[in-house]
Amino acid sequence: MTRLVALTILAVLAFGGATAIAADAARPSIRWSPIPFDAQRKRDTRAYANRHYGLNTFQLKKPKVIVEHWTGSSTWQSAWNTFAPNVADSELHEKPGVCAHFIVDEKGVIHQLVSIGTMCRHTVGLNYTAIGIEHVGFSDGQVLGDAAQMRASLRLTCWLKGREGIALKNVIGHNESLSSPYHRENVARLRTQTHGDFKRSSMQKYRARLQAAC
Repeated sequence: MTRLVALTILAVLAFGGATAIAADAARPSIRWSPIPFDAQRKRDTRAYANRHYGLNTFQLKKPKVIVEHWTGSSTWQSAWNTFAPNVADSELHEKPGVCAHFIVDEKGVIHQLVSIGTMCRHTVGLNYTAIGIEHVGFSDGQVLGDAAQMRASLRLTCWLKGREGIALKNVIGHNESLSSPYHRENVARLRTQTHGDFKRSSMQKYRARLQAAC
């Protein structure tokens, strides 16, 4: 082995190798808690993607956005129970059933409900390109003030952000959905539809913490 080759290997280990190891180590503990996602739900998701985005797929390919939500419930199980059935939702009255990829519970346990490669209905206008993270709670302040839940949320979001190459500015709250450059919606009546969870002021605090954590 020449001295140049040896130095190159050392450089890879020092920089590329260390980065790869760090990225691996950054993956948080995630509990697989899948909701049913059978062939019919995939067909319904594909039909939804066609109507809303002009895409003939149920898959989530190369996501560009992470959307933070809170559940409006006191336990992760109640949120899971809402997401599990493939039924028309109570707000917009269409299938597939609503869902999110992850729920961070009140104890800081991360539950994964759907594979990252599957489209989930959690944010109108962004489902085709967004990973959805739900937090058990009833307000921005409650979630931001829960130390265990926030540590888990930041670990999860940091890992996803690095894994998918998602920019910090594209980690948003549901309430910021309309201002995302990736927002698109073919159904005219839904082009201004959003929710109140994680307003910009709350997400400014979250993104600052995330930047420090990553």
